[in-house]
Amino acid sequence: MYDQTYDRLIAEHYDGTYDAQRTPSGDIDFYADLAAQSGGPLLELGCGTGRVLLPIAATGIECTGLDASPAMLAVLRSKNPPSNLTLHHSTFESFSLERQFALITCPFRAFQHLITIEAQLSCLASIRAHLAPGGLFAFDVFDPDPAHMAARTTPESLDATFSDGPDQIQRFNSVTRNHSTQTLEVLFRFERTRDGQLLDSSTHTIAMRWFYRFELEHLLARAGFKLEARYGSFDKQPQEAGREIIMVAS
Repeated sequence: MYDQTYDRLIAEHYDGTYDAQRTPSGDIDFYADLAAQSGGPLLELGCGTGRVLLPIAATGIECTGLDASPAMLAVLRSKNPPSNLTLHHSTFESFSLERQFALITCPFRAFQHLITIEAQLSCLASIRAHLAPGGLFAFDVFDPDPAHMAARTTPESLDATFSDGPDQIQRFNSVTRNHSTQTLEVLFRFERTRDGQLLDSSTHTIAMRWFYRFELEHLLARAGFKLEARYGSFDKQPQEAGREIIMVAS
């Protein structure tokens, strides 16, 4: 987890950072269409600040959001979510909500934060236990480009700038890849300045697992799922033509 201060900063500025970086992908419309077809109820794992979930809840579908970050959930609650949206603070490696859902989603690569096979299978088992008969599970991960992933490191670059009161925050990131474990570490470095003077520089690292198509298909099959569809983009292009791996399973 992020240190509490930067967890708050990331949560408060998450929408400004990722609305521009992610929303143009079409992922909100994709998951909203699935939700409309299912009729609900919907469970979203890793709901964050509600970038994907709130527009779906606004249509009147009964929704539940689950996230491990109190700061992210606090931002979501500050948006006055509708009464048909229920929120839970929990990891999605293992969870128990004592009900079932017609659709369970895990958008924006959240599944990639499950590093080990044990964690992945535990999550999938929890999802199956909460999936109503005939229900669907949909999620997305990035499609790893072999040429890009071959590099052991990616040098640091600036990826976000935002204000926190009188201070300016710049977020930099660099990436280190471990090909034997198929994991990458993203090192975030935050610089806080005021009137051009550096006040603080702090770092935090997150880990992610990258997946290939057949690996995901085997994971789903091992957990008892049937693959219903696989896409490479949120407009449902073939996986070979896109930069995403989007799975829909029952």
